[in-house]
Amino acid sequence: MRLAHFADTHLGYRQYYRQTASGLNQREADVATAFRAVVDALLEVRPDVVVVAGDLFHTVRPPNAAIVFAFQQMQRLREALPEAAIILLAGNHDTPRSVETGTIFRLFEAAGIDVATDEARRLVYPHLDLEVLAVPHQALMGPERPVLAPGSSARYQVLALHGEIEGTYPTDRSPADPGAGVLKASDLGAEAWHYVALGHYHVMHQVAGRIWYSGALDYVTTNPWGERRDETARHLPGKGWILVDLETGDVTPQFLTPVRRVHDLPVIDATDRTPAEVDLLLRAQVEGLPNGGADDLVRQVVEGIPRHVARDLDHAFIRQAKARALHYRLDLRRPVQPGLVGVGPAGRRQALPELLEEYLRQRPLPAELDRDTVLARGLELLARVQDDREET
Repeated sequence: MRLAHFADTHLGYRQYYRQTASGLNQREADVATAFRAVVDALLEVRPDVVVVAGDLFHTVRPPNAAIVFAFQQMQRLREALPEAAIILLAGNHDTPRSVETGTIFRLFEAAGIDVATDEARRLVYPHLDLEVLAVPHQALMGPERPVLAPGSSARYQVLALHGEIEGTYPTDRSPADPGAGVLKASDLGAEAWHYVALGHYHVMHQVAGRIWYSGALDYVTTNPWGERRDETARHLPGKGWILVDLETGDVTPQFLTPVRRVHDLPVIDATDRTPAEVDLLLRAQVEGLPNGGADDLVRQVVEGIPRHVARDLDHAFIRQAKARALHYRLDLRRPVQPGLVGVGPAGRRQALPELLEEYLRQRPLPAELDRDTVLARGLELLARVQDDREET
């Protein structure tokens, strides 16, 4: 009895300004490519159970192209695996913020997919001797949470849940956005389940035993570099999905060929350096990348750079680097002034993009606005203003 687990596909995610030849946002196309790759892999592996643990879409009202694509791919799964149990949970990105807003997830029921949108569902599959307790984001947000325990005598018991497990995320940042229900690992009753499939955290991670986050299929947050750093710290090659043998308990991560590479270049210390010296370091970093970082996501942090040094950098080269990469983020950070009271961890001032992100994460927004969309737009506008100021 084999189970495939993936989550946080975020179809419809849009970022940066490059488009494909057909006029689709390039990052939206990348995310769709990763999703199709997983479906292709599942058609080869032919698991008995498929769990999509939330955040199929990036927004409650995804683009029409994303809806059609998702339906086509899920239909491919359903038709190729007619006896398989296919379960789809609604994550926080899939869940309307007001009761008046409908959910697109009902569409997938027409394709024979079992969907959990707002309440926990106990799904029993007698031909597989299997029970799945499917707990979507909304089921964890009310005062009364579902009982996380098996409800039948089926041989195989699986818990699928979209939420945050306390203590999982790094302390200095979270590759998943806030807003999910928070639980302790002990709340899951791990001993009762053959497997616990989690969604919301974008880095593949074993919480304990057979409790796993599969992670996202691509870098769909405003901080892909921090997310890649977390994966490196966990010795992960990148993004993927999980294949589980419910009989033996074997859990096997399956990694995808990256659609686009993410580079977080070593920090440059510009203290007491001339513009020409900083230019040489910048050029060496960029030219040291495969193909000079062409079509990749690249971040370069420069610390301790005074305004007059930043103003006299080789901006023609910087524009060239930005044109070559899909996105090249040059993060110039001013020297810390003695006696200045900073914001954030002791001994470090937060850069302006970090301050803006922290503010927008906490600021109340109208129900109809998607927080990630507002945040991404704000950071892009700030980067554009900073670039213009450095060049002038």
